[in-house]
Amino acid sequence: MATDLYVGGAVYSPAAPDATALAVTDGIVVWVGSDDVGHALHPGARIVDLDGRFVAPAFVDSHVHLTSTGLALGGLTLSSATSRSDCLALLAAAHAVAAPGALLWGTGWDDSAWDTAVAGEGRFPTTAEIDAIVGERPVYLSRIDEHSAVASTALRRRLPGLADATGFHPAEPLVADAHHLLRGAARALLNDDQRRRAQIRALDHAASVGVVAVHENGGPDISGRADFLAIADLDHPISVRRYWGQAAADPDEAHTLMRELRADALGGDLFVDGSLGSHTAWLSQPYADAPERTGITYLDHDIIRRHIVACTTAGIQAGFHVIGDAAAASVAAAFGEVADELGTPALARCAHRLEHAEMISARDTDILARCGVIASMQPQFDAAWGGSGELYEQRLGADRAAGLNDFGALAKAGVALSFSSDAPVTGIDPWATIRAAVHHHQPRNAISARAAFAATTRGGWRAGGINDGLTGTLVPGAPAHFAVWEADELVVVGSHAGVQRWSTDPRARVPALPDVSPAADLPRCVQTFRDGVCVYSAETAG
Repeated sequence: MATDLYVGGAVYSPAAPDATALAVTDGIVVWVGSDDVGHALHPGARIVDLDGRFVAPAFVDSHVHLTSTGLALGGLTLSSATSRSDCLALLAAAHAVAAPGALLWGTGWDDSAWDTAVAGEGRFPTTAEIDAIVGERPVYLSRIDEHSAVASTALRRRLPGLADATGFHPAEPLVADAHHLLRGAARALLNDDQRRRAQIRALDHAASVGVVAVHENGGPDISGRADFLAIADLDHPISVRRYWGQAAADPDEAHTLMRELRADALGGDLFVDGSLGSHTAWLSQPYADAPERTGITYLDHDIIRRHIVACTTAGIQAGFHVIGDAAAASVAAAFGEVADELGTPALARCAHRLEHAEMISARDTDILARCGVIASMQPQFDAAWGGSGELYEQRLGADRAAGLNDFGALAKAGVALSFSSDAPVTGIDPWATIRAAVHHHQPRNAISARAAFAATTRGGWRAGGINDGLTGTLVPGAPAHFAVWEADELVVVGSHAGVQRWSTDPRARVPALPDVSPAADLPRCVQTFRDGVCVYSAETAG
């Protein structure tokens, strides 16, 4: 058995808060402590000098979409656009260099952040405006939330029945069923090689930011079977847990779906509703900027309840995409009913999940906590859209917006948290995720850096069915999943707003973390290890 002894660093470990070294044997952490003791205990080890760098458990991103993330990383991304004209200019530039007639898949336009000083610049591009640039080229441009999209006529024409679908408009963004059909048509124009390269690109990027495991959120409407099965066949060192978003009516159907899709669970983006940005999140009260709308629901209460029963009875993890408060209430009520029928231990054993969980009432929080439901959330949503005058306030008004993404209330009630990016909606960037959770626009909704770090490490493994008390930590016996970082000042963070939040005093006996305050530079990944094997090195990265 070969042992690697890493010395001369700062190791984040609850077993030894002031550790400077760790030893790894055959992919397992076997010891953490000080350099001199490490040398004495492991005289034959291969010595790796950390040169003062910070070593911490590697991250898990518990909600991603690999293909669309890879397409965004390697193709047309519109997140930098500041206006309608700017968005169209980016499209024109991509069109000019693309192969004739090839699909242009773009992501990330966000009209809520566009310049409104000039008339017409704050609105989405229309079909006619896209056609004027690309002619007969098929073009699919998804809004940043990926719940609506604009498209060229050439792509729309591939769906003869599109005009009859819910959410259709001849010129404006398509939502609901019309968008799902449109996305499927665009997806069908990707060949196997394009899809594979996009998936690999996304996983390579994840490794470069200290992530060793991701949870793919697929489904009939978001990715399709071919895409989902292709991910199962990928050969890549980053672990991929695959969630298929389709409701099961009974245990037999649940088992059939799991077998046919080679899925790990039946949840993820199983849509109960849509998104706030596209006005499709299901609300109990109308949108502030669209008083005629309360959003869309895709699943009625009975379907939700039957899916929970089917998966719980079959011993399969279930879950739902939930954003609006009405959607959350429907799902929470269903969990409460199933708890009365099957018992809370049966539910808790399955570790069911809610994705996003942005508008959860106190009553619904209590139900979720009682049923052992995990909240898979995206703190960068608040960073992007939670400020004064930003998207949340535009859609909901200040009072309702202030309650969104309340990590503190969920954690206080005992709901386990798992943090993620929903890439490509926001980038795979765990330290930015931690910063967003700690520095929430509403301070009362924030959590401590230690809690946020746990939600991006141990919380992700737990959300993926691994709750052994070891994985996601650097303690003896844990899998050697870790990353090495260039970090500036390390600080100890208080767990409550009423105590001092920042300290460098080693007497605190609490493992220090990098400073994630808004003005601080976030850590830079040097190496990422999974099971003790290096899967990314900044020195050799192309």
